[in-house]
This record gives sequence, C-alpha cells and structure tokens, in this order.
Amino acid sequence: MARHLNKEELAAGLPEILSSPKDKGPIESITVRPASEQRRTVNSVAISLAGGVEGDHWAQGCWKSTDAGEPHPDVQICMMNSRCIDLIAGDKDNWAPAGDNLFIDMDLTPDNLPPGTRIAMGTAILEITDTAHKGCAKFIDRYGRDACVFVNVGDGDRYKLRGIYGRVVQDGVISVGDLVTKL
Repeated sequence: MARHLNKEELAAGLPEILSSPKDKGPIESITVRPASEQRRTVNSVAISLAGGVEGDHWAQGCWKSTDAGEPHPDVQICMMNSRCIDLIAGDKDNWAPAGDNLFIDMDLTPDNLPPGTRIAMGTAILEITDTAHKGCAKFIDRYGRDACVFVNVGDGDRYKLRGIYGRVVQDGVISVGDLVTKL
C-alpha cells in the first residue's frame, strides 16, 4: 500500500480531481466484491437490475435493504472518481480495497451528475441515486484518517469525493476503457 498522504497533500490534488471530464470519461477500473473483504479486478463484467455487478456480494444482501428485505437498488453499484482514488491510493493495484465497483475519470459531483441523471456505459445504463456514499473505518485503515476526512468533510462531501451510487436501469456489459456518457 502507498504511503498515506496528509491533508495538505490531498488538498493540493483537489484541482486535478475537479478538472475531470464533464460529459464523457472512461472506466479506468472495475472491481467485483465476491464477499466481504474480497476484491477481484476484472476487465469486463455484466451488470443487471436483478444482480448488480455479476459476482458481486451486493445481490446476497448489503447494508441497505428494501422493506421486503432485498438488497436496495439505490446502493447497487458504487462509483468513485479515478483521479481521486489515484491521489489517495497511488498505484492502481491499491484502488480495489476502496470497495467501489467502478473507478471512472469523470466529474461525479452533484452539480454535474445530480440524483436522477442517467449515464450510459458499454451496453448498460445507470441512474444516479441520492444515497450518500461515505468513507468508514475500513477506508481509514486502508488509506489513512486524513484521506477519510478529505472525502467525507467540507469540499469532499460537497463534491462527493468518496463517490456515488447508481442503480441499473438497462442491463448490459461494461468494460475497462468504455466511455461513460451523460444522457
């Protein structure tokens, strides 16, 4: 794991994160989480409304459930800005422990992708949800307390640097390198 950056080093990287493409940006990495604490980086994967990311533990149950006890579609696929995770984690081999399914070089801020916005990638379409995505104790263990504060507080919260959630509205296949396009 890379050295944990301090708050000044992280703050210095904010302009680069905020200069991410607004309308189209590539998927830089895809992670499947087969079970808690397990990560598998893949080049391509099917995603669906019924199962989320194929092979991901979301479909077996997660921290947020519907009234019927099913995994909640509002937290189906988690996405993080690739410039942000690159700043925090360094080498791409250190990105997957963050726990996000997709790392995208695109402006994921609410000003650019408010809840309800649809994005196309590969042959799939996702809709951005309003569920907050926050760093936790595991994020602190992996990347340091300053990184967690950076993504959760002040500008980090305002710009959703920890990431956002999306729900699948059109099943499809996505691959690293696919452009994510605002619809």
